[in-house]
Parts: sequence; structure tokens; C-alpha cells
Amino acid sequence: MKIKKVLAMATSMLLCGAVFAGCGSEGGSSSSKETKKGDKLISVGIINNDPNESGYRTANVNDLKATFTKENGYDAKFAYSLKNEEQINYAQKFIQDEVDYLLLSAADTAGWDSVLKDAKDAGVRVILFDRTIDADESLYEASVVSDMDKEGEQAVEWLKNQKLTSYDIVHLQGVMGSAAQEGRSGALTKTADELKWNIVAEQTAEWSSEKAQQIVQSVIDADKKFNVIYAENDDMAKGAVAALDKANISHGVGKDVVVIGFDCNKWALEELKAGNWNYDGQCNPFQSSYIVDIIEKLENGETLSQKTIIMDEKGFDATTITDADVEQYGI
Repeated sequence: MKIKKVLAMATSMLLCGAVFAGCGSEGGSSSSKETKKGDKLISVGIINNDPNESGYRTANVNDLKATFTKENGYDAKFAYSLKNEEQINYAQKFIQDEVDYLLLSAADTAGWDSVLKDAKDAGVRVILFDRTIDADESLYEASVVSDMDKEGEQAVEWLKNQKLTSYDIVHLQGVMGSAAQEGRSGALTKTADELKWNIVAEQTAEWSSEKAQQIVQSVIDADKKFNVIYAENDDMAKGAVAALDKANISHGVGKDVVVIGFDCNKWALEELKAGNWNYDGQCNPFQSSYIVDIIEKLENGETLSQKTIIMDEKGFDATTITDADVEQYGI
């Protein structure tokens, strides 16, 4: 009997050990989380503007989606909004989800300090792309951006060099407070003040072709004279041109109205080459390769040599643009 009891106890202990071993394997999710980066599966929360905002944004979104895939070693979640408060809510959710990296293209430059401090406290690394924000540099790892001020300065310098007999300008602004709007507007405002250019109308069309067409149509209906359309993206320039066409007002090279756009959509550069527009400023949407390089360096424990990475961009003149330019730079 004693032998049977001993055998029973031994069997019981073995079974119990097997049960505890099973419980331990259930807790394997925590160990898999620890080895996640070793397996090259890095979690990222990507906050961007609305993909339908413009052709530029569509190209930007597609570039990020093609790069941040499981095949490339990333577990990516995406969120989109043109409203700062909604983007901040998305950021808070990603922080709660304990993503490794938060990638941010902010709708507005202001209001990010608190949530970025939360990210830092939670060990979530922040990388800005496309747009700058007004926050302490210690709150983010790096920023991959266009120089929006330079884009505006290049366009305005080109316009100044056209030496028009008068400068009567319809200024179509992007979403107010965005880095793109502030940079492109700032250059025009500064030069217009210095050279006494006449801003006939100045209003945000929020990157929308339809809203831009309505604004320009209202200027035409009010019988206000103008000879320049300064649109802060290609879609708004397109809407402006639609209003000009409807009113039988000529535009482009050697015509009544100079048309300026930004972003270098392929269709916009084709309009430029056809002489229907005059100038288009480049804004590079392909930022994912820069971001990946930053993440790889951080994962390897390297120190970044640059906090802000500015992409090289140019402007195109209708009188000098080539087929090769359209193919190479059109998005």
C-alpha cells in the first residue's frame, strides 16, 4: 500500500508540474513581446492627414503603406485626420497600445507637447515626417521634412523675377496652421508687404479643388482684377483654373493670369509643360526610406547625426520643364 501511495504522489507531482508548465507557456506572450524586435517585428503607429486631401497625400500614404509591412518587419497601424484634436486622440491610443514608434505628420504645428511627453514617458519613440511642429526637440527622435519656407521663397522669388507690370494676386491657402500653409503663405506675405504687391483675395480652400474654384469664381463675380493665382497646392490651382476657364480668362505662359501650384503631381507638371500653368514647386512625398534608416539606426543603438533631415526640392518653370522632368518628378 505504501508503494502505491508513493507512486500516486509521484504521479500527482508530475501532473502538477505539467499543469504549471502549461501555465508558463500561456505567459509566453510576454516573452514573445520581449523578443519581438529581435524577430524584426517592430510596432509602429502612423498618424497622417486624410489620404484624399491631395495627390501629394495619396502618394505619401501609399509610400508608407508599401514600406511598413509585416514582410518588411513591421506591425503597422494607420490613422488619418485633418483635425489636430483627432490626431492627438489617435496618438494617445497608440501610446496605450505600447507601439515602439509613433510616426507623425501633424495637421497643425501647435498643441503636441503634452501627448509627446506622454509618449516619451511610455518609452514610445516619436519620428516626425512631412511636417514640423512647435515642440521641444527632446520630445522626438528626428524629423523628416520638406523645407516649406524654402518652397515658398523659391516660388515667390520666381514670381518676382517675372517682372510683371503689376502684381494683383489671388492667394489660395491650405489648411490654416499646417507647416505647408505657414511656409508657403509666409514667403508671399513677406514679399507682398515689402514690394507693395496687391493681395486681391486671401482665403483658405483647405487643399480642396472645389473650394478653390468657388473662391476664384466669387472674385471673378465681384469683378476684381487679378493677374496671379498663388495656390498652395496643385489641387487648388486646378480648381482656380476651372473657374478661369468657365469665365473665358486665359492663363499660363504669355496669357492673362499666371498660375502657381505646389506638389508636382504628374498631371500638374503636364499642365505646366503644355503652358497652361507657369510654375510648380516640388514637395517630396517619398519619406519612408528616410524613416526606415532612422529606425534601423536607433534599433542598433546608434546616435543620429541629424535631428532634422530636410529633403532637397526644386521648382519648375513652364518655359524650361522637360519630358524627363515630368517622368522623374511627377507624383
